[in-house]
Amino acid sequence: MTKRIAGNRRGSAMVELALAVPLILLLFSGAFQFGYYFYVYDQLESAVRDGARYAALRPYDSSTSTPASDFSTAVENMVVYGVPSGGTQPVVTGLSTSNVNLTVSLTNDVPTQMQVSITGVKIYGIFGTWTLNGKPSATFPYGGTLAPPSS
Repeated sequence: MTKRIAGNRRGSAMVELALAVPLILLLFSGAFQFGYYFYVYDQLESAVRDGARYAALRPYDSSTSTPASDFSTAVENMVVYGVPSGGTQPVVTGLSTSNVNLTVSLTNDVPTQMQVSITGVKIYGIFGTWTLNGKPSATFPYGGTLAPPSS
């Protein structure tokens, strides 16, 4: 009788392994995907924060809430490439200057805040795609000098 019971248990480890492996792979894939999304979002958050800080310290040369084109371009380049002069490799794949939004808050024609946000960036993954609209975002009080508007 003991031989018959032992004989029926043969191969059960293989069946258990065959049932467990897909579940383990799914768990590891999900953990990897979450980590990747978190990593890319953190990179974007750092880039936006650097761009907003740069905008808050750069001389502002417009009397309206619409910044001059060189100001906007420098802030967009700071977010996308990490340097105001521009570059060739964005900090995150798929990020471009068209994804960067700069909002200037004015009080009595003097800038008080600089807000930078990201819109339309897609993060591609194994299980789907996330599109970021308005996030991440960073706001800094303006601490630069008000330069006379260029004519």
